[in-house]
Amino acid sequence: MALLEQMTLYLWTFPIFFPFLFKPETAAVLKRTVEALMERGAVVRKLENLGERALPYKISKHSERHRRGWYFLVDLEAPPSIVSAMTEHLGRDIDVIRQGFVKHPLAKPEECPGMIPVNYEDKLSGRKK
Repeated sequence: MALLEQMTLYLWTFPIFFPFLFKPETAAVLKRTVEALMERGAVVRKLENLGERALPYKISKHSERHRRGWYFLVDLEAPPSIVSAMTEHLGRDIDVIRQGFVKHPLAKPEECPGMIPVNYEDKLSGRKK
C-alpha cells in the first residue's frame, strides 16, 4: 500500500509567503522554490502572484520580524512524500516566511450516461392541458 501511495499523484495548493523584497530577489526566491518542488517530483500546474500585502499578523522568522510580504499560490501534482521534504527544505530557507500544503480531494470522473431518449408524447400531452 505504501508503494501505491508513493506513486499516486495528488492535487495540492501550496501557499507561500516571502518577505518584502525587490522584484529581482523575489523572482530568484520563487525560481529556487519551484525548482526544489520539481526536483522532488512535483508537476507545477499553475503559479499565481497574489501581490505584496500586509501579513495578517507579525511573523518572526530567522531573527527578523515581518509585517509585509509577497503572497504566491502554486498549484501542483505531487506524491504525498513531498510535503515533509519541502516543509523541511523551506524551513531552512531564510527567504521563506511561511508555507503550507492544502490537499484537494481527487475528483472521480463522472460516467457519461449517453443520450437519453426524449418521450415526445409526454411533452405534447403536457402542453394540451
